[in-house]
Amino acid sequence: VQLQASGGGLVQAGGSLRLSCLASGRSFRNYEMAWFRRYPGKEREPVATVDWTGSSTWYRDSAKGRFTISRDNAKNTGYLQMNSLKPEDAATYFCAAQRLDDTYAYWGQGTLVTVSS
Repeated sequence: VQLQASGGGLVQAGGSLRLSCLASGRSFRNYEMAWFRRYPGKEREPVATVDWTGSSTWYRDSAKGRFTISRDNAKNTGYLQMNSLKPEDAATYFCAAQRLDDTYAYWGQGTLVTVSS
């Protein structure tokens, strides 16, 4: 499975972005997927996860109420809708698929989100 993340960019605080994660391979629809972010010089941190059905989700506290993770298995695509963006949301965002204990088997290349105050 190869993952390609897109949708990052520059947005003003309070604005919105929708990140997309396009997967190759039919097996994507069987996997949990996730969005992570990484601040410069820091480790990646999980932002949100969604199970293979799209019905069970998890969010880190700072994302609750503002971000929505979803997926369209027919399109082999996952999404992260980010609303009410804050400067502290600025980071490189990565999508991942197929959870393996405390990591994921497949990773996208990252898309940069910049939030101006």
